Amino acid sequence: MFRRTLALAGVIALALAAGASAASVRVRVEGKTRTIFGSTEPRLAAANALEALDHAAAAGEFYFHVTVTGFGPYVDQVGLYPGSGTSGWVYKLNGVSPPVGADQAVLHDGDRVLWYYATFGESGGPPTLLLERVGKSSCYRAYKQNDAGARTAAVGAVLHVGSRRVVQTQGATGAAAGCVGKHRGLLVRATLAGAVRSNALP
Repeated sequence: MFRRTLALAGVIALALAAGASAASVRVRVEGKTRTIFGSTEPRLAAANALEALDHAAAAGEFYFHVTVTGFGPYVDQVGLYPGSGTSGWVYKLNGVSPPVGADQAVLHDGDRVLWYYATFGESGGPPTLLLERVGKSSCYRAYKQNDAGARTAAVGAVLHVGSRRVVQTQGATGAAAGCVGKHRGLLVRATLAGAVRSNALP
């Protein structure tokens, strides 16, 4: 009953937050061991980052739980894994960790919302990976983004082509890049030890 009460309170908080006009935004949810929703960052309509998670859960049919605290609603579980100790669920807006709760992070058309499972240490949370295609070629650049959104080359990142083929990136300054060759119909994404998986691109 207590869990249901908290879930109901979370739904009420989301309903109140929905009063603002919705924006068309890209949403992705990266879990502890896999992508839960939106590897290609599909567009959803949402007014704030918490609502974006709610709409992603409806579209992807996955579970999440909100606890209402004196500081506002707090996402304490997504999918199978609840937060515990120094690990939990956080979000980024356009690559930056905002200094406000997800229900207060107002969205605008074209924004990118990333929810992810993170373990925090003395230097903060893990970097998130961002993958960009180089023009219309079959080459990609992989970046790490810190909590402030600053980009650095994701040195050592691996490009995954579909579920089997991998390509090691090269470079150590502006970006870590790799060319994967023909991959019609397959998605490419980057991984790096200690970082959150990247978005996927065709």
